Amino acid sequence: MLNWFRRKSKPEEPETPPIVEETVSSPDYLDWAKTAFQNIQQRKAQEQQQEEVAETSEQEEQLQEQPQEEVVQETIAQPSWLEKSDRLEQLQEIAPETPALDEDFVWSAKVLAQSGRKAEDVSAEEIQWLKKLRQGLDKTRRNVVNQLKSIVGAGPLNKEAVLEIESLLLQADVGIEATDEIIKALENRLKEEALPPDQAIAYLKEILCEILDRPLKDSNNQEFFPQKNQLNIWLMTGVNGAGKTTTVGKLAHLANQSGYSCMIAAADTFRAAAVEQVKVWGERSQTPVISNSSKNADPAAVVFDGIVAAQSRSIELLIVDTAGRLQNKKNLMDELAKIRRILDKKAPEALVESLLVLDATLGQNGLSQAKIFSEAAQLSGVVLTKLDGTAKGGIALAIAQQLNLPIRFIGVGEGIEDLRPFSSYEFIEALLNG
Repeated sequence: MLNWFRRKSKPEEPETPPIVEETVSSPDYLDWAKTAFQNIQQRKAQEQQQEEVAETSEQEEQLQEQPQEEVVQETIAQPSWLEKSDRLEQLQEIAPETPALDEDFVWSAKVLAQSGRKAEDVSAEEIQWLKKLRQGLDKTRRNVVNQLKSIVGAGPLNKEAVLEIESLLLQADVGIEATDEIIKALENRLKEEALPPDQAIAYLKEILCEILDRPLKDSNNQEFFPQKNQLNIWLMTGVNGAGKTTTVGKLAHLANQSGYSCMIAAADTFRAAAVEQVKVWGERSQTPVISNSSKNADPAAVVFDGIVAAQSRSIELLIVDTAGRLQNKKNLMDELAKIRRILDKKAPEALVESLLVLDATLGQNGLSQAKIFSEAAQLSGVVLTKLDGTAKGGIALAIAQQLNLPIRFIGVGEGIEDLRPFSSYEFIEALLNG
């Protein structure tokens, strides 16, 4: 079972800089990709065989448990081999497709190989995710990044080149502060020497990754994942329309797929149909949902019930969908403070995190929302959604630079599999080398 929360997704930093010799040839990533592809194919065939055996055994047990007369009648009405398994129907949506050995596969394999992974350990789910990430950042890459690469790789920066880079970064909603930092770093390095294009782009990657990873240095939880055999509580905040409730469902699915027991508390009781939406996502992710169907139910009361239920069932991760209202900061702070008091009283030993869901399509406009929530809530990080629908993927750098908040998860689609833990390395590779 792949634990997405603990997956290795970036190269380890060497204690001393590696010595690079021109005579050393680069790894043959095509051969690496072929090996990974063969291993995925073999595992897929084994899994299908195991499912068929399990299905046959289940049908035989059902036939043995039924009286002989009923078995004959059912066989006449509909042969057992035509019956569909409910379990297979539930798995149909989330079952990973077997990826084709195409250009997307080779690119994804190269990213995984560079992060230190072994070909025999790579899963179909990882390949599919990197493919989606690459496609999701396509608008930003086509509109801005390809032009940026051509300028940076052209040699020493002159004044015109600097102005052009500044314009491109601002178009991608990188923000003024992050843009100034990137330009200064490039100028300091490139004014002294004309780096070859590949080295210039590699240096640009270093700058961008450093900005994205900087908030982690100030965080108590650099590796963001639930602890096993202990109650973890994640409070999900954000304005309506950012994808908060959808993110709750996707995180629950991700937790279940990674081997955690999970539960959802539907505490967004003020928005029409919010509770019903959570229930739908609970069914899709096969996660129990604690809710109160009363009109304008107290969110804190729902959280209370969720904690009690989670403790009684030894749940490891309780995800709380909180209200997404922004009438004023005081109301928001009061509501979150009330929920925090419930947590302190009923679950003092629980590990509590607070995540802000932010719509990437809003670009810089979304930062004002983020600032209000960062002041009102004790945020552990950001979930950046809808990256596939915008050319403003640079907002990730603005969030890290201006708010000093680490990005914990990113979403690049509407499907249940389209949200994963954030990796600055994979993000920048998809942005610059996709």
